[in-house]
Amino acid sequence: MTVRPFRTARGARAVRGLAAAAAVVAVAATATACGADASDDDHPDHRSFALHGTTLTVDSDDSALELVPGDSDQVKVTRWFKGSTVVGSDPKVTWKWQADEDRLTLRLHCSGIVTDCSARHRVEVPRGIAVVVRSDDGSVRANDFKKGLDIATQDGSVHVENVSGPLRLQGDDGSLHASGVDARKVSVRSKDGSVHLTLRTVPDRVEASTDDGSLTLTLPGSATYRVSTHTDDGGVHVDVPRDTHSAHRISARSQDGEVTLRTAN
Repeated sequence: MTVRPFRTARGARAVRGLAAAAAVVAVAATATACGADASDDDHPDHRSFALHGTTLTVDSDDSALELVPGDSDQVKVTRWFKGSTVVGSDPKVTWKWQADEDRLTLRLHCSGIVTDCSARHRVEVPRGIAVVVRSDDGSVRANDFKKGLDIATQDGSVHVENVSGPLRLQGDDGSLHASGVDARKVSVRSKDGSVHLTLRTVPDRVEASTDDGSLTLTLPGSATYRVSTHTDDGGVHVDVPRDTHSAHRISARSQDGEVTLRTAN
């Protein structure tokens, strides 16, 4: 007489469940090891949108974002995307244009148990247009804008070069870098990340702060400044001409990190 092992229906389901879970873990490890990269997209998508006003607003989430001035009278967008899901709906990227607000909304939809997605957008903006950016997750780069920039990101670094007009940068988690700045008014605020700001012309007002990270301001040495600095934990180094009655006001503050003010070489 052959004795068969006793297995309940519940036991069989448990074994199948463990096997499925192990398979998902194995696939997840493989997907994580690969890593999607939007730069691998050899056939990016292109769209153009008619701009009606003088300010463009870009609302982005889960995407690296690059903004540059363009010679067209339209907003031109190039999109690179790579993505896959093992357990979940197919990933996709969307763009939406609200003509009445001159607002471009960029979204990446990538959800499931095992996901691997990457998106990148390049936005060409007509010259002479001010730009407002709101990014939830992703780095932001902007170069050569002349009418002002207002960039805020919740998770991602910001790099700005060669800009004129009012400048406002804000980040919750990520470093903020701005160089070649020709702006009378500058506001830079980081909750978690270093701040590096280099001004090419003498400003009227600079307000720069970070909760956690170093703060470095480089200013023209051709003027004197009314300087206010503070740090709770870190050194303060000021090497710019100072005058308590100067019309050029500089405020530099850090809760945890060094504060440095210096003149350009």
